Amino acid sequence: MALPLLLLRPILLLSFLLFAPILNFKAALGSVTEEDFSEELLLRPLPDRKVLAHFHFRSRAPHTSSNGRHHHLFPKAISQLVQKFRVKEMELSFTQGRWNYDRWGGFDPISSNNAKPPGVELWAVFDVPLEQVDDSWKNLTHALSGLFCASVNFLESSTTYSAPEWGYRPAPGSLRYGTLPREAVCTENLTPWLKLLPCRDKAGLSALMDRPSIYKGFYHSQQLRLTSSELESEEGGSGIVLQQTLTVVVQPDSERNVMSYSHETKLQPSWSLTSIFGRMVTGRCVLAKSSTVYLQLDRGLVGQLDYLQKENELSSDDKSVYEGFSSNPGFELSVKPDRVLKELNDFEKKNPSVVYEFYIEKYSESRPFDLGLTWKLPVVWSCQKAPLHAVRFLMGSGNERGAIAISLRSTEVSDELLQTDMSEGRCKLEVKVFQVVPWYIKVYFHTLRVYVNEQPQEVSDVVEKMRVSPSVDKVSPGVMEMVLKFPCGMKSAAITLEFDKGFLHIDEYPPDANQGFDIPAAIISFPNFHTSMQFFTDKSVDRSSILSKFQENSAVLAYTEVLLVPLTTPDFSMPYNVITITCTVCALYFGSLLNVLRKRVGEEERSSKRKATKETGRLRQLLSRVSAKLRGRPSHQPTSNSSTFISSKLILFILMAGIAVFWQVYFG
Repeated sequence: MALPLLLLRPILLLSFLLFAPILNFKAALGSVTEEDFSEELLLRPLPDRKVLAHFHFRSRAPHTSSNGRHHHLFPKAISQLVQKFRVKEMELSFTQGRWNYDRWGGFDPISSNNAKPPGVELWAVFDVPLEQVDDSWKNLTHALSGLFCASVNFLESSTTYSAPEWGYRPAPGSLRYGTLPREAVCTENLTPWLKLLPCRDKAGLSALMDRPSIYKGFYHSQQLRLTSSELESEEGGSGIVLQQTLTVVVQPDSERNVMSYSHETKLQPSWSLTSIFGRMVTGRCVLAKSSTVYLQLDRGLVGQLDYLQKENELSSDDKSVYEGFSSNPGFELSVKPDRVLKELNDFEKKNPSVVYEFYIEKYSESRPFDLGLTWKLPVVWSCQKAPLHAVRFLMGSGNERGAIAISLRSTEVSDELLQTDMSEGRCKLEVKVFQVVPWYIKVYFHTLRVYVNEQPQEVSDVVEKMRVSPSVDKVSPGVMEMVLKFPCGMKSAAITLEFDKGFLHIDEYPPDANQGFDIPAAIISFPNFHTSMQFFTDKSVDRSSILSKFQENSAVLAYTEVLLVPLTTPDFSMPYNVITITCTVCALYFGSLLNVLRKRVGEEERSSKRKATKETGRLRQLLSRVSAKLRGRPSHQPTSNSSTFISSKLILFILMAGIAVFWQVYFG
């Protein structure tokens, strides 16, 4: 028995060495499957004959302890940012154009979460001690600047970012917020953004991102949203979640004839993916877990389609808005949807939103996906607006002082949407205002004035809570956070603040100083109004990134305009004139000086010789040379004027140098 046992041990050891790599590979494969990537596209027709296209890409990576520091789908650069600077939450956006809240809506998840101010906006929450937050912010801005080929590093200065406590997001101490309103957005920013995707723009829905089609639109905003839970002590976190969104508002290129049914209404332009982006979808990204296209009809459009359906008295065989669009009175789809989702909220709405879902997995190069929408009848509708429409503008004239005014106008929100504050038996509309002003705009916060229905009000009657951080010259900007409560039946309100314009050093002016200086957009939010959209369906909705984002209970939020303030600027041409005159005088002086020092004496003798030769002629020169040789004398004798010429030049030079030294010593 001892001999078989001795032979069994080497066999077991050899089998363990052979099968261990296979077991490790399976374990690694199991960790890889924890990383996932999904791509989605939402299309929505807008009332002003435009189309909204919203791309949404979601990447998720588990904790680094589960799969080490290597990733298969998740971008390594983003993972390094989280580990290096301990970023808990971050959002970076590059925007060109301004979202039109009146025509494109202000009471939906896209307008509240993806409508951003022009330029660059960055905010981040760090999981570091409070004294290290500023250093982490500065290092993060430099890293993002190199990653996205942008001027994000300008946000490292303390004069360009702020630390809000409760006016923007509830993260006191560890939150930093900064904007660059004048930052230009171009393809140099979009290309690094696309490189973070597993398939880049070579396959899947990202292949639709044609550069000319995107940048000729009326509005586009590319956004990067990062959420990390791996820095927490709990092991049940989801790791790092990266959401990349691109929101574009474009005008369809439709060459079809537009039929006019009246002088006031026209047929909406028919469109397809080819007419918008010039491309079709030839399949999904092979690394994506899911690839889906959604077509959303907002509540106003659904109401108009229901009205048309009742007006045309369709038969019972015709399909309704919620079943399909093969014979709908309003428009027709070129592709049959795979599923139709209907909005369901806490209370039943008369016109809920409808979403049509299309799966890209069943399409390929031989059978491309080209969703098209053809209108049959003219339809006029309007998107749902925010409770109050906010406008910000400047008051006053001159380069010394002025005032900032924020005007709030009621949009007549229905009473069933209004969530009231029943304290003291009165209805109140709560509004949050977050505003950052540069240090050279010296705001006097004690000059705050509040007007309701064009009547002045006591500040204490309207302002429930207020936090002010005055600006410090060349150190930090001014920050104002307010909570206002207006009566629900008001029609308009206004807030004014007076300010003085400061003076900058000549080195602090930008190259285009005469254009003016920007004041970042203010943020107006309504905490009692939420943009949540619930859809009655199975649990597969939870696996959709866009629909899951729609279900989040986020507050309605809007950005105001970026203000342009003219400041007193010096005459930048005066230094140029002084430099030009000085350089001209120096050039004349040193030019003549070098001419005296470098000029050789023989040049004048040769020139006089040439003149004499031209006058006497060749025959006379020949006779003079022959006679000189017969007498045994040289043909030309040196003149004595050369020495006197050199001495006169040296005396003139010494005199000029002496005058210059005397002037510098006694008058300089």
